[in-house]
Amino acid sequence: QVQLVESGGGLVQPGGSLRLSCAASGRIFSINSMSWYRQAPGKERELVATITTGGSTKLVDSVKGRFTISRDNAKNMVYLQMNSLKPEDTAVYYCNAYIPRYLGSSSVAYWGQGTQVTVSS
Repeated sequence: QVQLVESGGGLVQPGGSLRLSCAASGRIFSINSMSWYRQAPGKERELVATITTGGSTKLVDSVKGRFTISRDNAKNMVYLQMNSLKPEDTAVYYCNAYIPRYLGSSSVAYWGQGTQVTVSS
């Protein structure tokens, strides 16, 4: 089995920073794309940022210039550095990774349990 565990959420004032981490563990042959999603109360889950195995990144427009996604392939980890946080960034943030079930097989999406980020004064 594969597990994704997020950490680093919390309460921060507007303009502050947080760094989320996600660790993948278990039977892992390789990890393809890794992403961060978020879901605010009453809203649908949205894709925030994605990073490929090679390090190419893509961010939703609302966080460009403020958030940075990175990964450590040797440690099977992905990070989300969040700066200049705004109240509208408040949400549960979820880690996502596409990981082959078996060597050479197609990838399956795995999800973490989520970590709460609250931006409030």
